[in-house]
Amino acid sequence: MSQSMMDTPSPHPDLNRNRLPTLFEVLSRQTLAPVDLFSFYIYMRDQQRSVDYLDFWLDVSQHMSLCRHYVRELRRSVLVETPELEKPGSKRSSYILDHLGEMNDPSGPSTNLNGDEKMRDQQLSAYLRTENGNGTNYSPHDSLGSQQSRMRASGDRPSNGTDRERPPRPSFMTNGSPGHTNSNSPAHTVAREDIRASAEKILYTFLLPGSEREIILPQGILTDITTSVEEEGRDDPEVFDAAKDYTFQAMERDAFPGFLRAKALGNLVPPSSFLRLCLGLLGMFGAFWAGFACILLDKPKHNRCWLILPFTIGVYALSSQQYGIDPVLALAGLSEYTFMNWARIREPYIRKLMNKRATMVLLVTVLIGVCLIVLFIFVPGHRL
Repeated sequence: MSQSMMDTPSPHPDLNRNRLPTLFEVLSRQTLAPVDLFSFYIYMRDQQRSVDYLDFWLDVSQHMSLCRHYVRELRRSVLVETPELEKPGSKRSSYILDHLGEMNDPSGPSTNLNGDEKMRDQQLSAYLRTENGNGTNYSPHDSLGSQQSRMRASGDRPSNGTDRERPPRPSFMTNGSPGHTNSNSPAHTVAREDIRASAEKILYTFLLPGSEREIILPQGILTDITTSVEEEGRDDPEVFDAAKDYTFQAMERDAFPGFLRAKALGNLVPPSSFLRLCLGLLGMFGAFWAGFACILLDKPKHNRCWLILPFTIGVYALSSQQYGIDPVLALAGLSEYTFMNWARIREPYIRKLMNKRATMVLLVTVLIGVCLIVLFIFVPGHRL
């Protein structure tokens, strides 16, 4: 899992939220377990099998943070070098301080941003494009993708002599903490080359055909991004906006409803649910076998009371599997995020919802169990 997901500071969650969270709130780290970003990542990896889409979203969000960090440090360096810009009447000071973006702005889909946030992001991208066009020493023709394209066109082999092209670059989010860069710049700083490298890593890891973790996007979006990065030399966050919005909508439509069902209405993962199914079927088989044996052998009622044990185990396990919730563990405030690994339910609304559902499942379990036990204990015996 991405180290940055664990290291990035989280906004204060809304503990008074009396509803299920939205995907935007989960991705913005505004929720608590078991509907937090960590749990959603585990769900996408183990159950949905589409974690590459979430990793792409996180990498693009990290790219945005990298750009904001770069502009923020550039602004600081300008103000240090020219203290007169800090004067209240300076128009240039106002422009620099108010229009180059902030590190703490939300990095959600563009459809979720208000007018001011969209304006700041557009100004940030416009500034980076202007700087790239005026002062950068980067040439898009020297990029890895362009080199590969030229090799494919000319029939050349990679320099290592193999028949395979150079493998895609790994995701920068899995190789360091937020703000980590591979440049020789001082600690806690971001160089312009770092932003370019970040954009290239996203392109080569997730978007190019045959890439290491290729995700499926409309061809028009892929073409626009490839052209912008490879031919135009762009690396501003606006390049990935369309892909980021498409990925968000795909996760919101295909994955997030199942995540809420699994984590807000239940506390079991599929392997644990399957284990309870096997245990429940075994318990019910043993209970029915012993029950009919007691009836046909005309065993006394005090001996039949032992049927309480297998019937209770069988009904409880099958009810847990059927509803996807272990009622006792849910009432204890525990939710399973991987097989036999439990975490505390910290989201208040989820805790209340889980308690109600666990109580209902427990009542159903007791009702069915009592009916079966009473039937097999008090039915008249008949010895064959």
